[in-house]
Amino acid sequence: MLSTKVAATMSTGSIIVNALAQNRIALLEPEAKDICRAYKLPVPEFILATTMNQAAKFAEKIGFPVVMKIVSPDILHKTEARGVLLGLYTKRDVENGFSKLLLNAKAFKKTADIRGVLIEHMAPAGLEVIVGGMRDPQFGPVVMFGLGGIFTQVLEDVTFGLTPIKKSEVREMIRGIRGYRALTGFRGMFPVDEGAIASIVVQVSKIMSENQQIGQIDLNPVVAYSRGCSVVDARVLLASTHKIKRELTKNDGSSTRKKASRSANR
Repeated sequence: MLSTKVAATMSTGSIIVNALAQNRIALLEPEAKDICRAYKLPVPEFILATTMNQAAKFAEKIGFPVVMKIVSPDILHKTEARGVLLGLYTKRDVENGFSKLLLNAKAFKKTADIRGVLIEHMAPAGLEVIVGGMRDPQFGPVVMFGLGGIFTQVLEDVTFGLTPIKKSEVREMIRGIRGYRALTGFRGMFPVDEGAIASIVVQVSKIMSENQQIGQIDLNPVVAYSRGCSVVDARVLLASTHKIKRELTKNDGSSTRKKASRSANR
């Protein structure tokens, strides 16, 4: 019987080979979430639906409300193409949403290669954080943590650590952001599950360390609760032709190296 590590790397490797065979360095969201699932990350139950009937049946199976997202290698930024629908509560909503997403995608790019529509259960509201991984030219694979959603670019409040990383080191990263109070129940909000967040960062560290062809992984948002987390969105870029960019944050390379170095020296 295969070990968990071997099974995860084999599954991930198959996804990467398939993407490279199609000359893609940006994985589709279902592919990115399949990698997350292989590494036991908490992603909502999802399916890539290719027909309206399949989408409606799956939505009824997992329960409403659901989220729908267009899946196309030609549409990387779904919101720009009006390719995301949130809070769908009925079978009719899903059926109408399926048609709407296809029309929006074709209006955005007439020749778009549409693979289907991702359907997943809509995660309850919580505190949004970001977890990421990238390859630094000097230090190699590093992981990143910060406040997620709109705060990622507005506040640029993130910390970095070198891989492989221990859970205790991740906890220091988490408590190193300026907005850490938001995680502790600030102004009536519930304290979030730091242990669950730390586990996700450790697993992202493993993904980066065990799969050299992955250049960058971006989990944003990860919705944190008082107990557990949910990886709502996932993006993976391959490293075969990947140039190191600051796509997860606005920080330049020198800033990344300094922060990674500080985390490593703690």
